[in-house]
Amino acid sequence: MKNPLLIGVPEQFETERLLIRMPLPGDGKAVYEAIQASLEPLRRWMPWAQKEQTEEETEINVREAHVKYLQRLDLRLHIFHKETGEFIGCSGLHRMNWQVPKFEIGYWIDIRHGGRGYMTEAVRGITDVAFRVLNARRVEIRCDTENVKSRAIPERLGFDLEGILRHDQFDPATRRVRDTCVFAKIR
Repeated sequence: MKNPLLIGVPEQFETERLLIRMPLPGDGKAVYEAIQASLEPLRRWMPWAQKEQTEEETEINVREAHVKYLQRLDLRLHIFHKETGEFIGCSGLHRMNWQVPKFEIGYWIDIRHGGRGYMTEAVRGITDVAFRVLNARRVEIRCDTENVKSRAIPERLGFDLEGILRHDQFDPATRRVRDTCVFAKIR
């Protein structure tokens, strides 16, 4: 197996409407503002959104993500509108196994940009990079069974629903266990 540090992971790429790139120092303000605008829906699905962060903490998180990207430990990606430069949301390739290689795509969108197909476009592009550039054999998307908007993305993109993990996660807001859909594409 090739050392992951030597794998040529693109620092940025484009889709029709989007610029998708690694996190960079200075992105914290835009990410923080998107989180603040979207906090209520994010808290419903994202464990990390349960604790409010300051703008400074968000910037630190962005810088840590930048380092992890360079180390090939986690490939978080920031999504921007190509024409306006606005921050749209966050995605990336996570929980990677470079031996297979396989990756899991996660995502969230600034609610102010929802409903326009941006995240579907971004996930399509990220999936393409995973298979074409990183030679992935498997790409997964996992989401809560009740998260209809999140489930629609892998369904639209032709991912197969391989199964539902029952009582897989705990919801800190409702104090109940939830189920997780596992979608995948393989090559």
